[in-house]
Amino acid sequence: MSVFLILGVICSFIEVIYLSRLSFRGVLGISTEKLSNTLIGNGSDNSELAVNSVIASDDARPVIIRKYLEKYGSPLAPYSDLIYQLSKDYGFEYYWIVAIAQQESNLCKKTPDNSFNCWGYGIHKNGTLKFDNYESALRSYAKYLKTEYFDKGLNTPELMMGKYCPSSNGSWAKGVNQFINEMELGKF
Repeated sequence: MSVFLILGVICSFIEVIYLSRLSFRGVLGISTEKLSNTLIGNGSDNSELAVNSVIASDDARPVIIRKYLEKYGSPLAPYSDLIYQLSKDYGFEYYWIVAIAQQESNLCKKTPDNSFNCWGYGIHKNGTLKFDNYESALRSYAKYLKTEYFDKGLNTPELMMGKYCPSSNGSWAKGVNQFINEMELGKF
């Protein structure tokens, strides 16, 4: 019994050293690539069993977006994957489009008639920017955020507020921060 205990401790120690060296070489760690594995074996009735597993670190963010939008009954819920993809394509965090829509229109529940404009974007005394559908609105808005805010260094709600909603007393930035935090912490 003592021999097995000692061998078990030695094997565990060797495994830890081996795995730490793999980690050092970049074999283990966080990846944005999808990893997959297939295990094939025999079932109790000698039938072949296959188990596939896929791990993808990017998968959580579209789910967070969808769950958040569904919780609040937003018509944007079916577009959660597009929202995530646009944020990735334009190089900004996944939560911006949703947080600003929550602040501006209660996630598209209070918008100008037939506008599909959930962000108060292009709405002023001279008229209202309207879109044919949510997809075209999302594509236009993502590009607008990138070029008019993030590319100009306006990358926090407080910095954005000066241009986006200059008459705000700070409540606009406070609201956007609250909605970002809800998504980031999963408190919704």
